[in-house]
Amino acid sequence: MNSSIEWHGINLRWAYSELLPAIYNDIRCRHKAYDILHDALLKFAISPTAINLEKPHAYLRVIAQNLANEDRRVSKRLIAFSASEEFSLPEFINDPTRLAPSPEELTSIKQRLEALQRVINRLPPKCREAFWLYRVEQMPLKDIAEKLSITVNMVSRHITRAMLDLTKLQDQIR
Repeated sequence: MNSSIEWHGINLRWAYSELLPAIYNDIRCRHKAYDILHDALLKFAISPTAINLEKPHAYLRVIAQNLANEDRRVSKRLIAFSASEEFSLPEFINDPTRLAPSPEELTSIKQRLEALQRVINRLPPKCREAFWLYRVEQMPLKDIAEKLSITVNMVSRHITRAMLDLTKLQDQIR
């Protein structure tokens, strides 16, 4: 009896027994690992380049790695939930204030945000705009250069300066 179950040239037993654990080891969240695997399978299925591949499993692995990298990049922009207990939706619905930050935590967050805003406001206008477009709007360097009518090298310099100023601030806060 054949133990492989094929879908679009992918052995699904391999996907779930080898690729899924690899994604989990990278992401460390079972639910996200499943989501990434399923998204990768769908991207693979609709990709015109997936037809007649010599190594479809390698291609699927690259898609999954790219999705995991994207998830990590997006997660960097989020504040981690640091409650000591597990999140419970029914409990949260009954008392949403239970998980709210303490007044001290809120004050600390506010102070850090104000310090961050001061550093960003002190940047020269083009530097501030290049930084915003790159880090917040996620625009490629080339597009930023075209938008600001400067070279890609100058965009890199602006972003580097902003990051250095923000790193100094981060060191001061610690």
